[in-house]
Amino acid sequence: MTKILVADDEADLETLIRQKFRQKIREQQYEFVFAVNGQDALHKIEEHPDIEIVLSDINMPEMDGLTLLTKLGEGNPLIKAVMVSAYGDMDNIRVAMNRGAFDFITKPVNFQDLELTMEKTIGHVKQLRETLKAIKENNILKMYVDENVLNFMGTREYENSLTDNETIEGSVAFIDICSFTSISEKETPDTVVKMLNQYFDLMVKEIIAQNGIVDKFIGDCIMAVFKGPFHLDRAIDACLSIKSKIDQLPADHGFTPKVSIGINSGEMVSGNIGSATLKRLDYTVIGDIVNTAQRLQGAAGINQVLITEECYEKVKQSFSCKQIGASTLKNKAAKVMLYEVLN
Repeated sequence: MTKILVADDEADLETLIRQKFRQKIREQQYEFVFAVNGQDALHKIEEHPDIEIVLSDINMPEMDGLTLLTKLGEGNPLIKAVMVSAYGDMDNIRVAMNRGAFDFITKPVNFQDLELTMEKTIGHVKQLRETLKAIKENNILKMYVDENVLNFMGTREYENSLTDNETIEGSVAFIDICSFTSISEKETPDTVVKMLNQYFDLMVKEIIAQNGIVDKFIGDCIMAVFKGPFHLDRAIDACLSIKSKIDQLPADHGFTPKVSIGINSGEMVSGNIGSATLKRLDYTVIGDIVNTAQRLQGAAGINQVLITEECYEKVKQSFSCKQIGASTLKNKAAKVMLYEVLN
């Protein structure tokens, strides 16, 4: 259901709206909230934070529609406004568009045109919200973000989202390109970046193919997270495929790429980590499971995929593994039994 705010001081407009859209209201496709001016509209938005679009007149007492547009842009950039006004001259239209109006309709209202405009506006808002959700899950999409979403990252709603943390069950993999530092010491920056991006692109495709999420790039290492059914199996499949694909690459500038991989599985804390002041946060996972996966990668040799004994017990029917032996991992009091996944 889409919640729509109508801001207009005409007393009979509410009745007209309810009559014209009675079927959509009855089918719970639309829910309307009404305000008599811009100030009242802002109060209604506070009371109904799930409002997605605003239909607003221009000429209203206390606060007019053009001022309301400015206020929406400052505090609620994901809400899109359609101006519905008898003042349809070019000056008003230009001012409204410059202040962030999504569209403009003149009175008397053609309700067929209004409904088409509403559907178009609703679709735009949903696309923005889906983009924001994608950003939280995969930071690589930040380079394609609509500026309205970036503006949203400075709002109260975004800051409140910092508390939307949870414990999840999943698997995490750290995939490092072995000895890549050596190439960065003797080649030009352009060459280094081009090579690294080529390797990363190959790795990302295999992660996505197994419905994994690229959590972050750390130097020449990728941290990937897998959630949902058979998350550990899919994490291992992705990593084995990465190892195979990387192993088939030819030498480039005298460097033959290889990977070392650590995988762990269990309960992790998922949430926004970073600085609200800088507006730089990562929607990521943290905890002992993540730390251990990183330590496993550090212990892995060239072309090795290492897991713990707990993970081995979960996947031993599906994958061929070899016991490596007990090893002391950083910040672990007891030794950890390590297994190498072979195929």
